Amino acid sequence: MDQDGPEAPFSATTTVADGHLTVVVTGEVDMSTADAMFQAATGDRPGAVTLDLRGVTFFDSAAIHALIRLAERYPGALTVVPSPQVRRVLDISGLSTQPWLTTG
Repeated sequence: MDQDGPEAPFSATTTVADGHLTVVVTGEVDMSTADAMFQAATGDRPGAVTLDLRGVTFFDSAAIHALIRLAERYPGALTVVPSPQVRRVLDISGLSTQPWLTTG
């Protein structure tokens, strides 16, 4: 949780174009919201998924687990655009070299 200000509300909004699903996630992704992120990315059974996490302020182990499940569900068809906070967590967890992770 961010100690410097009010908690950012979680949201996961989706758009679909030509079989490609984009999920824009904002706020904190933790054990209470990670499943909602996962469900948003799997609801329409798209051919490819972009998970835009640039608005994410907190990312915990439950969020990592959801992200790994998405990578397994969409092999070669998942792109993750991280915020600096998400990038740091993925660096620490050893996931920063995954092919689905972009630089921005």
